[in-house]
Amino acid sequence: TLKEVDPKEVQRIQTNVQELDRLFGGGVTLASLTLIGGDPGIGKSTLLLQLSNILAKKTLKVLYVSGEESVDQIAMRAKRLNVDSETLFLLAETNYNQIVTHVQTLNPDVLIIDSIQVIYKTDVASSPGSPTQIRETASDLMHLSKGRGMTTFIIGHVTKGGEIAGPKLLEHLVDTVLYFEGDKQQNLRIIRVVKNRFGPTDEIAVFQMQATGLSQVPN
Repeated sequence: TLKEVDPKEVQRIQTNVQELDRLFGGGVTLASLTLIGGDPGIGKSTLLLQLSNILAKKTLKVLYVSGEESVDQIAMRAKRLNVDSETLFLLAETNYNQIVTHVQTLNPDVLIIDSIQVIYKTDVASSPGSPTQIRETASDLMHLSKGRGMTTFIIGHVTKGGEIAGPKLLEHLVDTVLYFEGDKQQNLRIIRVVKNRFGPTDEIAVFQMQATGLSQVPN
């Protein structure tokens, strides 16, 4: 019965980036599933690579999966962003089943998928990026994340119509939805919270894109 349920307190980890911690409602919630949407090239991969470094330096094991870049390309960007951690692992893969195999072998605390549009399941008869593939892979990622108590971040590119690919297929599956906004020709980026099961949904954070990555703008 309801009276017999003893709710567990939400566990969070501080990123020490004030703007990010405020966005998440006091820090990244462990074992949560977060969707980050935005136009291609707006800075989503840069933000998550920087976040990976922060979490890895807090002794968490992070697996960064890229389906759009090779590990060499990610390593080059990491060097430019001063990202350097012994518990940050890179994987260039688009096959969902192979990703699961690596997760089971490595047993990471944090999983980052960049991006959901290129990940595919071989037993789904449709091309990567199709609504069916996105729905199936995102649903399986949700079960994988919750089943293992693994914190997961999913990048979703916004289409020309202004929606995260697969329209609203992903938003109901995840715990938190962040939208990355801004002009790629300008330095400022705005991250807006659209959904958050563990915090407020009326927060925004401002960042500035620099040569060494995204830096917070507290004012």
